[in-house]
Amino acid sequence: MNRLHKFNLKIFCFPLVSLAFCLIITGSASAKGFQTTVITSPLTKDTVPLKNLPRPISADSAASDSIIIDSVPRIRTDTFSLKMSKDTLDAPINYEATDSAVLLVKQKIFILYGQTKTTYKDVVLTAPRVEMNQATNIVTAFNAKDSLGRVVARAHFQQGEENFQSDTIQFNFKTQKGLTKNTFTRQDEFFVNAALFKKVNATTTFARRVIMTTCDFDEPHFGFVSSKGKFIANKIAVTGPIHPEFEGVPVPIYLPFGIFPLNRGRHSGILPPQFTVNEQFGLGLEGLGYYHVINDYLDVTLRGNLYSYGGWSANLIPTYRKRYRYSGGFNISLQRTKFNFKGDPDFSLVKTFFINWNHYVDQKAKPGTNFSASVNAGSTKYNQFVANNPLRNVQNQLTSSISYSKTWVGKPYNLTMSANHNQNNATGLVNINLPDAGFTIATIYPLQRKEMIGSPKWYEKLGIGYQGNFRNQISFYDTAKNSFKSLLDTLQWGAQHRIPLLIALPPLGKFIVSPFVSYEETWLTNRIRRNWNNLTQKVDTLSNSKGFYTDRQVSFGLSFNTTVYGTFNFKSSRLIALRHVIRPQFSLNYRPNLSKNNFDVIQTSPSGRMDVLSQFENNMIYRGYSYGKYGGISFGLDNNLEMKWRSRKDTGDAAVRKIRIIDGFGFNSEYNFLSDSLKLQPFSLYLRSNLLDKINISAQALLDPYQVDSFGRNIDRFVWQGNRFSPGRITSGSISMSTRFQSKPRDGTLGAGPRPGEGLNPLNPQGRDPNYIGDQQRLQDYMRRNPAEFVDFNIPWSLDLSYSLNFFRRLKPDFSGFTTEVNSSVSFNNSFSLTPKWNFSTTGYFDFNALQLTQFTMTISRDMHCWQMSISVVPINQTRYFNITINPKSSVLQNLRVNRTRYFYNF
Repeated sequence: MNRLHKFNLKIFCFPLVSLAFCLIITGSASAKGFQTTVITSPLTKDTVPLKNLPRPISADSAASDSIIIDSVPRIRTDTFSLKMSKDTLDAPINYEATDSAVLLVKQKIFILYGQTKTTYKDVVLTAPRVEMNQATNIVTAFNAKDSLGRVVARAHFQQGEENFQSDTIQFNFKTQKGLTKNTFTRQDEFFVNAALFKKVNATTTFARRVIMTTCDFDEPHFGFVSSKGKFIANKIAVTGPIHPEFEGVPVPIYLPFGIFPLNRGRHSGILPPQFTVNEQFGLGLEGLGYYHVINDYLDVTLRGNLYSYGGWSANLIPTYRKRYRYSGGFNISLQRTKFNFKGDPDFSLVKTFFINWNHYVDQKAKPGTNFSASVNAGSTKYNQFVANNPLRNVQNQLTSSISYSKTWVGKPYNLTMSANHNQNNATGLVNINLPDAGFTIATIYPLQRKEMIGSPKWYEKLGIGYQGNFRNQISFYDTAKNSFKSLLDTLQWGAQHRIPLLIALPPLGKFIVSPFVSYEETWLTNRIRRNWNNLTQKVDTLSNSKGFYTDRQVSFGLSFNTTVYGTFNFKSSRLIALRHVIRPQFSLNYRPNLSKNNFDVIQTSPSGRMDVLSQFENNMIYRGYSYGKYGGISFGLDNNLEMKWRSRKDTGDAAVRKIRIIDGFGFNSEYNFLSDSLKLQPFSLYLRSNLLDKINISAQALLDPYQVDSFGRNIDRFVWQGNRFSPGRITSGSISMSTRFQSKPRDGTLGAGPRPGEGLNPLNPQGRDPNYIGDQQRLQDYMRRNPAEFVDFNIPWSLDLSYSLNFFRRLKPDFSGFTTEVNSSVSFNNSFSLTPKWNFSTTGYFDFNALQLTQFTMTISRDMHCWQMSISVVPINQTRYFNITINPKSSVLQNLRVNRTRYFYNF
């Protein structure tokens, strides 16, 4: 045996007739170690030697070396043939080793030591020690152990997408078969450990003593154990009798076999149920079903819920998609709800249904054309009987919309058509708008020349447009027996047209001047006439007729706009500059009173008060225009405030930050010169700010400049007229503030939110394409019932606060005055990690009017490496509940969960 050190080797082995093995070595020093190439090839019996043949006389003394026979020059080449041996490989084997190599000539064995790498085609084998047997074409890789017998390095095998680590690997390059011991590999999201693996081809492997888990520890926290198994790469794994183990302790739950899909993407399979308890429906199994992939474009999910009192529900959820074209899904649900058993005084049986349809079209599929649908319709009592979902039980409003739109490319036309539906489950009232059409012509310039030469004339900038809407509405109660004639009696329709005229004038100095004219017309179907009855001392209705009625309005205006900038610079200060931007707005407007014949000016109270009542106020679609002529001005002032701040942490240009102090604040109002009283309109005040990028503030208010009488109604006298000065009365307003505070992430990166594979839609086993969602409500319910899957343990603590306040004056039903209503509330959401693995969070809503918490939820989450646990409690409200969930993090085992939920109703 010869031991070679620090050489590059080129080894050529030719099985000869008399000698089966020969070695040719050419070497040079190398600091890297051994780099060798083995090429095997048989040699034929003999070669044809080149003999010295007499050379014919050539006509040319400068003839070439070609052999001349019969005066015809011919080129003769000496050749030999190779006969391939049966044990010859069809590609070279490349070796690398950092320590040494041993060649056993008689045994035909080549041994490599120290960080070896063996490459044959797409097979890469790395190990601390490798033995290559040329006679059998078997390579054997071994692990390395320390002095205590612990494994410090394993052999690693990779072929294509398949790779694994083992204590010992035996692989035949010729047959592509192998045998491994104590092997660790990964199949999709599963980590597999087997005492013995037998690889029969590039994709199929058999195993003994198999442990499958989603835990990435060498000694996993849990796993599914089987005595044998078969693996087909990226397709499926099938095992014999299988049972779970936790921390090495077997759980006495045995199944005759196990099937683990390994193919990525969608695949058919059974959807396991969850055990629930409900006081109204009894014991239940929820979510039991089957998911079936029909083809690349269509799949179907069937789910069902069964309850011990005899109730059940079923959901059929087909989804469809065509990439880059469209996608959508249906959810057809049937409910048969039983309360208690037959013979019980409280026994009842209710049958309901619900239909959901969502459809989306890729905007790039057909530019200019779009079709979408969002349908939510069903029995008015359906939401009331959805089990274990208190939020949906009180949801009374349902809306649907199916819309189509088309924009002509290169032309100013746009068409929209839609069918809309809204339904009130509390009253049973259903409104259907069909069709709801709109047609728009963008501003065109009919007097403009086709070929512009020179400066345009003023009349060439005259533009005209059109906006038209047409709507039908049918209303009915779902509990009534509606005939076609009764439905037609509820039919209302209406249309509205608007034709704006404008002209683009060149700027007048610093001002932009824009004159405009607008004509509007509304078509209505109902008219009501009323009068004051002196005998009954109330307003009587004289007539309520149906027909075709019109209302018109014309307005003229001239607007002026400009922008004023102001900057104040600071010296020797971290505050570099303040910038104030002012945008004044001013316009002259005139609108004649074309609608005066469509109003009744009558007495409305015994005190003799006169009011103007519209004759079209009982139209549900369009109401007509306001009363009175208008000739006045509109004015407003918009502002924003910014500053430049120098930071102490940075230098140069990076140290200067631009901060928006106030995004916008200002006011708007009008003054009507033609009104006989109350000429100045109320001031609309507003403010918007994201203060220091931390606090988001939004506020609005309505400032009334007039005094009021004893009934709280405005009189023609300003508030500042009298003994004391006042800017006005704030009659309505609102303010909202929100902020978020959070600590720095533990790993120094941004919070990543839910981990990959968590929080997936239970209707979408793949969980990667949001277009697969067939029921948005089910997804929200899944998030509500599984809060731990959406906890970010990377953020030690966070706090979200939101406050809102609004108030307004409401007219009393008897017209005797006004009342002021104030509503204010605060909501909070906080998360605090007691340790890196324990998280405590609360969510609540406090109503200042009721002076109590109306919603409050507490959640404790535990990160258990490959598992997670959450405990949620709602201790207040009419519906109280607690929930305990323990489940794996991996998406492939998302239905393997222990879930216990209990509801307590207090109606």
